[in-house]
Amino acid sequence: MHAVSVGEVVSAVPLLRRMRGADPSLALFVSVGTLAGRHLADQRLASLADGVFYAPFDYVWIVRRVLRRLRPGLVIVLETEIWPNLWREAKRSGASLLVVNGRLSDRAYPRYRRLSWFFAPLLSLPDEILAQSAVARDRYIELGAPAGRVRHAGNLKYDFAAGETPPPAPVVDLLRRLPEKPRVWIAASTMPPAHPGDVDEDDVVIEAFGRLRERHPNLVLLLAPRRPERFEIVAAKLSAAGSPFVRRSRLSTADSLPGHGVLLVDSIGELSSLFPLADVVFMGGTLCDRGGHNILEPSFFGKPVVSGPNLQNFSEIAEEFRAGGALACISAPDQLAGEVSRLLDDQPERLRLGSAAERLARARAGASAAAADTARRLHDLAVPRLVHTTAGRLLLTPLSWLWRAGAAGKRSWSRPRRLPACVISIGGVGMGGAGKTPFAVFLAGVLRRRGVSCAFLTRGYRRRSRERVTVLEAGAAAPSALTGDEAQILIRSGHGPVGISSDRFAAGRQLLSRFPVPVLLLDDGFQHARLARDADIVLIDTLCPFGGGDVFPLGTLREPLDSLARASAFVLTRTQPARQYEGIIRVLRRYNRTAPVFRLRSYPDGWVSVATSEPSPLSSFAGVRAGAFCGLGNPASFWLSLRLAGYRPALQLEFPDHHVYSTGDLRRIHEQARRHQVEVLFTTEKDTMNLPSPLPPMPALYWLRLSHEIVPPEPFQAWLLGLPGSLV
Repeated sequence: MHAVSVGEVVSAVPLLRRMRGADPSLALFVSVGTLAGRHLADQRLASLADGVFYAPFDYVWIVRRVLRRLRPGLVIVLETEIWPNLWREAKRSGASLLVVNGRLSDRAYPRYRRLSWFFAPLLSLPDEILAQSAVARDRYIELGAPAGRVRHAGNLKYDFAAGETPPPAPVVDLLRRLPEKPRVWIAASTMPPAHPGDVDEDDVVIEAFGRLRERHPNLVLLLAPRRPERFEIVAAKLSAAGSPFVRRSRLSTADSLPGHGVLLVDSIGELSSLFPLADVVFMGGTLCDRGGHNILEPSFFGKPVVSGPNLQNFSEIAEEFRAGGALACISAPDQLAGEVSRLLDDQPERLRLGSAAERLARARAGASAAAADTARRLHDLAVPRLVHTTAGRLLLTPLSWLWRAGAAGKRSWSRPRRLPACVISIGGVGMGGAGKTPFAVFLAGVLRRRGVSCAFLTRGYRRRSRERVTVLEAGAAAPSALTGDEAQILIRSGHGPVGISSDRFAAGRQLLSRFPVPVLLLDDGFQHARLARDADIVLIDTLCPFGGGDVFPLGTLREPLDSLARASAFVLTRTQPARQYEGIIRVLRRYNRTAPVFRLRSYPDGWVSVATSEPSPLSSFAGVRAGAFCGLGNPASFWLSLRLAGYRPALQLEFPDHHVYSTGDLRRIHEQARRHQVEVLFTTEKDTMNLPSPLPPMPALYWLRLSHEIVPPEPFQAWLLGLPGSLV
């Protein structure tokens, strides 16, 4: 999600909350464009976003690098920002692109029209544009956006959650210490002049307050400049005017304020929490030529709002409020003191204005629900891919051709041989990370529960043994150097014996001579052409479904996607209940129209101590500061599992796939854990196979145990038991 201003960050909160509630597995990242926006996002989005960062400069190479790092399935742009390179690169990366709360202000629209020849192609890129108003919808279409992709979906600002954050205790205490109950005037988001000769709203407010405090001696002004760089300037203005004031950033219990003093709100992100304290609110940006700021937030608290004539940025809202008698409007700076005084003196009018404003503000809620529904649908259609520079593609394409030729030649030269057992291959089209070995263990468990015994065949990737074929019984004690890390998982599962060799036919023949089982599960076997099998189950990792879309080294595909035609069945791994994966299934059906598609759901169900092998419940480390490390083909899968388990590690370290950890590695992990004040470390079962023995001193270390299920299970079991061979 890309948000630029403070107001957009606030608007994003209900949308993010709905998206997170509908799918807790989502990785949500928010980019901001200002210092104030970053500060507020860190405060408001800490429990909602997985990361907050400054928006990259809109240069192709920078944007592309960010997209490659995050691999988003959906890019959401809030309000008016049109970033040509971000939009183009997002679509090239396979992500869906959604504009939410879209608007084209009265001020900006004429400029867009003059450059419609430039903006029309850009406005055809978003999959949908959700406009704030019917006027905004028509303007997008007039500028060239396809009419079928633009609709009026309401304004996110109407979904503001009033009262969610209580007023800061130091401010409340300051007002309570006054000798008599104060009247509070908030001047919110005041702005400097937009151009020479324009109004400085801070000067206007300070001058008006000087006049008001003579008539209202118990009046307190909360002055909140919009921009942090104005805090020192406004403090100097207050000193020059002789107005007694205290600064919110330096407020302590020892501070006091005269009944006619000023609290300079030189903090970020607190303004909306102060509105419940107000008797009257003046909304800044409306006297100077800035187009105005959001009048909805104080309205949600039932507060009367005074506004200048410049509300072009919120013209539809302003017009509705004026027509409904819910806004006190002035046309010139010298009218501000009189209008605020009138409202302070007239309690029935204050209550009427505030009540009308609150009624109108709450009447149009629901935009965030519509936006969240659209976001889920578009995210489900996305199929992310890798994007290279032109130079990179020219350099890597010939190498990709060579890889393709080698893979095709290997398959054409091989003559698959058949073993006297039903052979089921479990593989993928990409390099690592799909969860093939855990699925082989899961499938063996399914077969055993149906009364079918089985064994495993595996290559033993990166095992450090010259033994051509190794056959081990279920649960045998053997070092990882002999077997490789993935074979260790198969052995320790206890579901069946394991044959290990690069020649899976030879391993299978030797295994069957000792353990005559009816079914052999060939781990990571989709590209293994020398062994005939009865079924090829191809796993598709939903976090990175098609290896970036290209054959290595352009992407991480082992062979072109037309190889999917050989699959007997597809299993989507790391699926979540809230998603349908329509985009991925469309790609599968492009190459294979008959193979059934099943969904595997993996969920954390406990911790296992590396030192003692003792299990612990998931909640064991709630509230404990944790760190995590892994060496996987797709480390994002581990971070997702930790998030689903309810943990957000303070330290996350990634190592290459199948990384064999040295004592030095663990010492460095220990040192980083110490720096981050980590009390416990998490890793994966696969990584524990590559740890040195004995372990050096380090925090308590646990691996995350996962359980798996096909959802729903009945169609998969019916397909499995219908395979050729002696399965029933």
